[in-house]
Amino acid sequence: MAQNTKQITETNKKNPPIKQEVNSVTQKNEFAIGKQNYTLLLIGFGIIILGFVLMMGGGTEDPNVFNADELFSFRRITLAPIVVLFGFAFEIWAIMKKPKEE
Repeated sequence: MAQNTKQITETNKKNPPIKQEVNSVTQKNEFAIGKQNYTLLLIGFGIIILGFVLMMGGGTEDPNVFNADELFSFRRITLAPIVVLFGFAFEIWAIMKKPKEE
């Protein structure tokens, strides 16, 4: 075993271990997305919540009454889903947007 250690030491003297180059630029630990992206994500979340709020309502206290005009209104059937889809598209854009370098 002592002979193996001596042989490894001699090999290391002939072929010193390769040193890895250190970048001259210091790397900061940064988040994947910037502060502006998080702000945009919160705005997109608010848009999605607004779309779901627009879908609410249309119920009645009396189960014998069916108000189709209120239940199937433009706001609930068309506008609210478009707002929700826009909110999700906005979220995707907010994630993919490159953060500003400071």
